[in-house]
Amino acid sequence: MVGALLLSASCGAPPEALPTSPSLPRLSAAPPASGAAPATLPTTLPTTMPTYTPPTTVYTTTPVRTTVPTTATPSPSPTRSHAPRCTGEPTAAQIVTELKESPAVPDKELTVTDGPYCAGTWAFATAGLVGAESAEPLSVVTTGKGATLAIVTAGTDVCNPRVKAEAPAGIRVLACGE
Repeated sequence: MVGALLLSASCGAPPEALPTSPSLPRLSAAPPASGAAPATLPTTLPTTMPTYTPPTTVYTTTPVRTTVPTTATPSPSPTRSHAPRCTGEPTAAQIVTELKESPAVPDKELTVTDGPYCAGTWAFATAGLVGAESAEPLSVVTTGKGATLAIVTAGTDVCNPRVKAEAPAGIRVLACGE
């Protein structure tokens, strides 16, 4: 008996009845077995909803400062290749002679417009038709010197498998851009 009394006392006052609206129909639960008045469900919903405002966090960053030395040494200008201008053979005239003997080159007057550049027994030059500035220049890769001078390839794209595999680095730079 004391336990039942404590349990009922610890709950506090019985809940108050919820307000009802006359315009909404009443809902009721199943009829109670004891003959008491039927229990009713609330007929109105709250008009305001609770809101949640997330906390605001402000992140700040500190800028990273870099300093540049004021007494910088200028870097040397980049070189075109590792192949310097030829000081001996092949000459520009020898390359033009070899080009004229090639059936792939038109039978027109040719001139070397840049080079030749040498690396070992390999050479690279650019040739063009005399008086035809609008024509695309011809690149020429040769090997040998003097009587053994031979064209490896000539055209607008001279980066072929043989040049890639056998030519010295300076010639590959000029012919293939590597």
